[in-house]
Amino acid sequence: MRLTQPFALCALATTLLPVAGAGAQTDATFDRCLAAVRTSRVARGISATTWRELDGVRPDSAVLAQLDAQPEFRLPIWDYVAVMADDERVADGTRLLREHRALFERVEQRFGVDAATVAAVWGIESNFGRGTGTFDVVRSLATLGCLGRRQAYFRGELIGALRILQGGHITRDQFRGSWAGAFGQTQFMPGIFWGRAVDFDGDGRRDLMRSTADALASTANYLRIAGWRPGVPWGIEVRLPQGPAQVFDPHREGRRIRRPLSAWVTRGVTRVDGSPLLRAGISPVLPAGLFRPAGSTGPAFLVTANFEAIYRYNAAESYALAIAHLADRLRGAGPIVAAWPTDDPGLSRADRRELQRLLAARGHAIGAPTGLLTPPVRAAVKLEQVRLGQPPTGRPGQRLLSALRER
Repeated sequence: MRLTQPFALCALATTLLPVAGAGAQTDATFDRCLAAVRTSRVARGISATTWRELDGVRPDSAVLAQLDAQPEFRLPIWDYVAVMADDERVADGTRLLREHRALFERVEQRFGVDAATVAAVWGIESNFGRGTGTFDVVRSLATLGCLGRRQAYFRGELIGALRILQGGHITRDQFRGSWAGAFGQTQFMPGIFWGRAVDFDGDGRRDLMRSTADALASTANYLRIAGWRPGVPWGIEVRLPQGPAQVFDPHREGRRIRRPLSAWVTRGVTRVDGSPLLRAGISPVLPAGLFRPAGSTGPAFLVTANFEAIYRYNAAESYALAIAHLADRLRGAGPIVAAWPTDDPGLSRADRRELQRLLAARGHAIGAPTGLLTPPVRAAVKLEQVRLGQPPTGRPGQRLLSALRER
């Protein structure tokens, strides 16, 4: 969970005060801000001992540099889905579903959210607990609350983080997460923690960092409160009827404009393989909206309220689709059938690592093949694209990977 509506970063639009090079003036602004937060009404109940967790904290310029870099808002959707729901994550998730079967069954019984969906969130948010973030959550939230956008919101999140520390749910040295303050195996914001996190292992703490049980149960609880309906599919990949009389006006259709499945049947919509839309166990009155994440020439889906529940976890359509699709893959389904509207499909993490090895073999200093598209990797990609006569976008796709394999 990064920032969900109404807190989505894409909606934040105030002026950013620079940190880098601002020196004493920025430090003074930061200190005055923290002093004001400490005496504010929302800070009541925070002890003097807990406030000492902010002693010596300085703003983190690396946090502000991340504000406009969220991949779910920056990458083409075919790139995002390719890397987030790749075969490697499917294999890991399938194995972990087996290993934690009893836990997933208890979570589903308690909260009504199926194991595959919870596992998909776990996999995409932290690679199944392997990458929960390295930023100091308190420092990040103090920085954003005093020098970033939407300062009032982040100050509230800072107070929420201090309450988590004060409640003994986590220690300061363990309180590491994303640059925006999300933390734990399924990346909760501190403000969300208080209304959604649960102590599922019974140790008296809601420990989203070290307790897989607490993390998975808290995620299921979040989705339940967001409107998840047990036994209802998130969506169905569909084929729309062709012909001039069958235009689906994008201004009159959308994922939130829901019609009963029976109405879509009447309009000639089928499953993507041409089979009937309705099957046993699916109600013809189930409301679903048309979702075409890449426009009229890409894949099409009919999505239900469960897709919206996932969307509320992180307000980005690409994120919600990646979670939903990964969950389907964990249930044994295949890839999305319809082609994305691109002649240069995205790369999986294994593809990215291979690309980096090929770039390194050509003399580019890009570091170890981690699969991350760092600035040095993108710079090397541009140089190779120029050499190969491709547009120098810095975006690596299958076209570049194939060309490097051959030369």
